[in-house]
Order: sequence, then structure tokens, then C-alpha cells
Amino acid sequence: MGDLTKVTVDFETSHLVFPTIIACVLTLLGIVIVIRDRRRIAASGTYWAEVLGKMDKVRFFGTIALTLVYFSLMVPVGNIWPNTGMGFLLCSIPFVFLSGVLFLHDRDIRSILTIGVVAVVSPTLVWWLFTDLFFLTLP
Repeated sequence: MGDLTKVTVDFETSHLVFPTIIACVLTLLGIVIVIRDRRRIAASGTYWAEVLGKMDKVRFFGTIALTLVYFSLMVPVGNIWPNTGMGFLLCSIPFVFLSGVLFLHDRDIRSILTIGVVAVVSPTLVWWLFTDLFFLTLP
């Protein structure tokens, strides 16, 4: 009976429980959607051809490229100054700036300067909040 009140946690694999549950639920929901809407999915070729024809490819692929570069550089830059969050800070500033410039319609000097200020202030505020207030380490 004493074993019912005793809890042991395997810290090597305990962090994988919820991602596994969520992946299984999302896979199950995706299968249900495909089964339920298979006729509409099969007939959606002309719709997607129209959507892809009108798509802003520069912004779409630029966002994907910026995000991949951002996440792939954060840890190596953070390893230069370990446990300081500098990887997050030094990668977030150019990421926010370039993302903002990418989505600007009118690229005048005032808009670019505004994005520059936001790109410096917001990641710095988040970095300070996580490191000094919450004592969490960032990459």
C-alpha cells in the first residue's frame, strides 16, 4: 500500500510526455479531417493553384529563410557567452529588424528607424525580463 503514495520521476524522459501526447492527438485529428473531407481535399487543386499564383513569394520564402537562420544561429552564438542569453539577444535583434523590413510596404527612413528601435528595445526587454526577473537562462 505504501507504493501507491510514492512517485518516481524519470528525468531523462519526463519532458517527452506532453509533446508525445500532443503529437498523437494532432495526428489523430489530421486523419479524421482527411477522412471526413477527402472529396473537398481532392477537388482543391484549382483553389491552391490560384492561391499560390497570388502569393507574395518574396515575403513567404523570406520569412521561412529568416526563421531558419534565426533558430540555427541562436545556439552557436549563445555558446560563445554561455548561460547569459546573448544568443537570444544578438540573434533576435537582427531577426526582428529584418522581419519588420521584409513586411514593410513603404520603406521610408521613418518606418525603418521605428522598426530599428523596436528591434533593439523589445528583445532587450524580453532578455532582461527572463534573465534578471525570472532567472531563466536563454540560449
